[in-house]
Amino acid sequence: MRRILVTGRGGQLATGLEAALPARGFEPILFGQPEFEFDQPETVAAAFAAARPEAVVNCAAWTAVDAAEDDEAAAFRANALGPAMVARHCAALGIPLIQISTDYVFDGRKGAPYTEDDAPNPLGAYGRTKLAGEWAALAGNARTTVLRTAWVFAPMGSNFVRTMLRVGAARPELRVVADQHGSPTAAPDLADAIAGVLARMRDTGWQDAYRGVFHAVATGSTTWHAFAEAIFAAAAPFGGPRPKVHAIGTSDYPTKAVRPADGRLDTSRLAATFGVALPEWKAGLDRVIRALHAA
Repeated sequence: MRRILVTGRGGQLATGLEAALPARGFEPILFGQPEFEFDQPETVAAAFAAARPEAVVNCAAWTAVDAAEDDEAAAFRANALGPAMVARHCAALGIPLIQISTDYVFDGRKGAPYTEDDAPNPLGAYGRTKLAGEWAALAGNARTTVLRTAWVFAPMGSNFVRTMLRVGAARPELRVVADQHGSPTAAPDLADAIAGVLARMRDTGWQDAYRGVFHAVATGSTTWHAFAEAIFAAAAPFGGPRPKVHAIGTSDYPTKAVRPADGRLDTSRLAATFGVALPEWKAGLDRVIRALHAA
């Protein structure tokens, strides 16, 4: 296994994989819009024909959580029909597919980290379409590994870290939700983990244990408010802003889509099966802040 087709070129995770895969001896072949469109199946077929991949990582997705409430059909095409299409091409070639999913498949009411055996219960359109994508990817290809992640951030793209730094530089005080819990996951760390999963598949050959759902988030958890505080603390040595961050409740910051209040994920199955564990979330934050400063 050497050639890896990565969808979602230009996105946070695809960009991370472009850097992480060569270090493990893989050749990443990235495709994105406009030449790779799930609404144009011929472009997907052309990408597979051009790449001749030995595995695929599907990062392409509709990730605008609130906008999905207004256009669930479009989100479904990207998040469910798209993975189904990719899975069919993978099945025809007999190659592994890594499908990226989300903690939003859960309702956040468990009160403890979710395992892969917990029943999903998405609260909104985004979670529903991503769950449908998991099912489609697993049904369409026998060699499918679904990786659920959460709170992804990177030195580029649209994410919480970059938003906080931008808004924090413009305002002396911020209000950030303090009653939603999760694991901020640096895209470069997640990319390293995916490269590790692919390396295990390459080195051991496909095994039935690799099929199914796995949780892949940074070690540890926090709230959006504490995450914001950590962002400003990490950026301060580089001259970053230091606004005062006030803790508020979810009810004080209404959004169109309902978010899970506690989306923590148990990652022990990923470690046991692939020997892969992501770093602690603060280490991922430091990595991204350093990359932002270097840029």
